Amino acid sequence: MTKRETVTVTDNVTGKSIELPIQRGTHGPGAVDITGLYRELGYVSFDPGFVATASCRSSITYIDGEQGQLLYRGYPIEQLAAKSSFLEVAYLMLYGELPHQGEMDTFVNSITRHTMINESLKSFYRGFNHDAHPMAIMVGVVGSLSAFYHGSTDIRNPVHREIAAHRLIAKMPTIAAACYKHSVGEPFVYPKNSLGYCGNLLNMMFSVPCEEYDVDPIAKKALDLIFILHADHEQNASTSTIRLAGSSAANPFACVASGIAALWGPAHGGANEAVLHMLGEIGDVSNIPKYIAKAKDKNDPFRLMGFGHRIYRNFDPRATLIRTMCHEVLAKLGNDKDPLFELALRLEEVALQDDYFKERNLYPNVDFYSGIIYKVLGIPTNMFTVMFAIARTVGWVSQWMEMIGDPQQRIARPRQLYQGAARRDYREMSGR
Repeated sequence: MTKRETVTVTDNVTGKSIELPIQRGTHGPGAVDITGLYRELGYVSFDPGFVATASCRSSITYIDGEQGQLLYRGYPIEQLAAKSSFLEVAYLMLYGELPHQGEMDTFVNSITRHTMINESLKSFYRGFNHDAHPMAIMVGVVGSLSAFYHGSTDIRNPVHREIAAHRLIAKMPTIAAACYKHSVGEPFVYPKNSLGYCGNLLNMMFSVPCEEYDVDPIAKKALDLIFILHADHEQNASTSTIRLAGSSAANPFACVASGIAALWGPAHGGANEAVLHMLGEIGDVSNIPKYIAKAKDKNDPFRLMGFGHRIYRNFDPRATLIRTMCHEVLAKLGNDKDPLFELALRLEEVALQDDYFKERNLYPNVDFYSGIIYKVLGIPTNMFTVMFAIARTVGWVSQWMEMIGDPQQRIARPRQLYQGAARRDYREMSGR
């Protein structure tokens, strides 16, 4: 019989000790089960940002930041990026295994059938100013979907859960493209399902009724890769938000809307948008030495956006993959005379050769390259996080479905360390 692994915690005030069990996963560090800490010793744990706390069990995504490893359902991201497609990855995320041909055909057909949005939603868009941020529109529209699809909001019904997941994956590009069309004052374009997932998105964004639009195969290939790389990333802020909202038994559309709101933050989904703003601030290749010096100065607030990663300590495997695609896109679609692209490539070159950045592993990350690719494809900066949301919807609904199906799932209720005023009695105003 295998001996149970435990950690002993001793309260030096009372002298009381308890043993807390260690739980092991397939990969990564063990987790100390602290559920008995409050019950036995009267203490709660304190972990701001939950950086050392496992909030759930999950079988979807695994990251090893030290080794630069990212696995979707056990498959290395490098293999999926080279051999798979975004919709095949979506199936893998949802169902845990790669599909055979019949399963893939059925899944693609289901996604294709759900790409249109209710015509009444057009009036929602007209309620926003033309210059409203697309993420603001997306939060509202996605949240409203529960008002249109009552037949997929019973979270205890596995059929409802699956239909809701398919609907969200299918409709997100349509919703996103409509956000863009609203901002530029052009008519909405209906889905054209024969173009495939990414081709359809590009057509809905950039075609107009008065002329033909041909989807560029390199643009479609680049989007498919970016979406694969952004599909999921463990328990990040937006995913954790969706699990938190979902733990209250909220419907899936409301949960995903909450995830979109969390993703909107510049510290999360807005990183590739920040890259373009940074390049705009640098302005010209001749200014690179000055800004490199500012980045090295710990007293200077300037930071190189799109370099390094909080989780990946040596390299981001996604950055290696997207870098090749970025250069391919620039070579075939980019304007050689565009100073922004010249600036980005020169900044990449300097950072990869500078000892300061190499010693600190401040390599260009996935956000650096995805921002450049989006720029080449003609996608405006304020749409970058929207594109991120399209891809991440796959991870969000997969995580949501996993959470709802967990028999140990309960409503989330984090504790706090209260440091406010001690108990005190009310005083009449005349005596204050």
